[in-house]
Amino acid sequence: MTDSTFAVIGAGPSGLAAARNLQRRGLPWVGYELGSGVGGLWDIDSPRSTVYESAHLISSRTTTQFTEFPMAEGVADYPSHRELAAYFNAFADEFDLRSGFHFDTEVTAVRRDGDAWAVTVRDASGEHTHRHAGVLLANGTLSEPNVPTFAGQDTFTGEILHTSSYKRGEQFAGKRVLIIGAGNSGCDIAVDAVHHAAAIDMSVRRGYHFVPKYVLGKPADTLNQGKPLPPRIKQFIDSRVLKLFTGDPVKFGFPEPDHAIYESHPIVNSLILHHLGHGDLRVRPDIDRFDGDEVVFADGSRTAYDLVVLATGYALHYPFVDAGLLGWSGPGSGSAPDLYLNVFARGADARGLFVLGMIEASGIGWQGRYEQADLVAGYLAAQTAGSDVTAFEKRIDDAHPDLSGGYKYLGLERMAYYVNKDAYRNAVRREAEEFGP
Repeated sequence: MTDSTFAVIGAGPSGLAAARNLQRRGLPWVGYELGSGVGGLWDIDSPRSTVYESAHLISSRTTTQFTEFPMAEGVADYPSHRELAAYFNAFADEFDLRSGFHFDTEVTAVRRDGDAWAVTVRDASGEHTHRHAGVLLANGTLSEPNVPTFAGQDTFTGEILHTSSYKRGEQFAGKRVLIIGAGNSGCDIAVDAVHHAAAIDMSVRRGYHFVPKYVLGKPADTLNQGKPLPPRIKQFIDSRVLKLFTGDPVKFGFPEPDHAIYESHPIVNSLILHHLGHGDLRVRPDIDRFDGDEVVFADGSRTAYDLVVLATGYALHYPFVDAGLLGWSGPGSGSAPDLYLNVFARGADARGLFVLGMIEASGIGWQGRYEQADLVAGYLAAQTAGSDVTAFEKRIDDAHPDLSGGYKYLGLERMAYYVNKDAYRNAVRREAEEFGP
């Protein structure tokens, strides 16, 4: 590969957005993908896919899709992983992106090499190093399991698995199951488990806010899509309206939330409350320790289990690049890379290194990732054309805009790269205006 090409790592939604926007700007690019096709984690057969058979979007089709390539009208409001895999394949075919990717290719190292970037890859023919003008990391945020350890865990006589290893409800058949964590995946899997397990409990350490998928017959995230309300007003209104549809989660056994709605990612699953109300599962306290075939909870109670499922989320994972180039202490540091707009690596040594998709926000959708890619491609096109990008690069190095939109997000590791949808997209769009359509 020549120094003039840009490397795209990953062919999931963010990687496809990166490739498409480089293509739109007429910039040469080469993609590297570990799997055998496009779609990233939404391809359930991909080697690092973490989706399960019952997985569907928790945001609706119209708020999630790429604007320039809407999903077909016949696609469900909340598509399954199969529909989404088909969508990404159709997107790649529509814009002839597949031909630019090297599949079944693992990136093992990304490093600065003079004025260029050296990307080392491993494929069926061996290991190779290519030079590129820049590198766009788009390998996703939901592939590396966050696996905590517990006191006495080595004494446990049952099985422990992370949700990343879960695929279908039959894995629970006849077993006494404990799910640790009640995020969106944990609640989805609990709903699967009640149809197969002998018993199912959920251990939670904090309360959650629940959002139904439908309000007044419409996908909940399609309502109030106009001018955003001030945070306090939106929180006041939405928390009361949503309780009319979901009820009070505390009455179903969950702790009282220690935060206002939208200060952490809400649970978009009202079926979990349905099953709690029917006695199909129980909410249990935080874990104190494991003891033989039992789990001892913080309140001193104990129960025997055959299977413990860790619904404990994922860690940011960029193992092939020096974390220092990303302004990051590394995995498990309780932080996220320090990037301008969660995209641009700071400093002269990291110039030309970008991260796409490292954002979480209610309603950001894939279009939010597409707009990240559009900004990067606009900047690279201006730089390639010899335009003066000094002022923008100074902002990359020095600016730390407030992307919270006025919300006080919980200080958790999984919230370290959380943003407010409207504040974030407005900031990205303002910068993109400098580089034209």
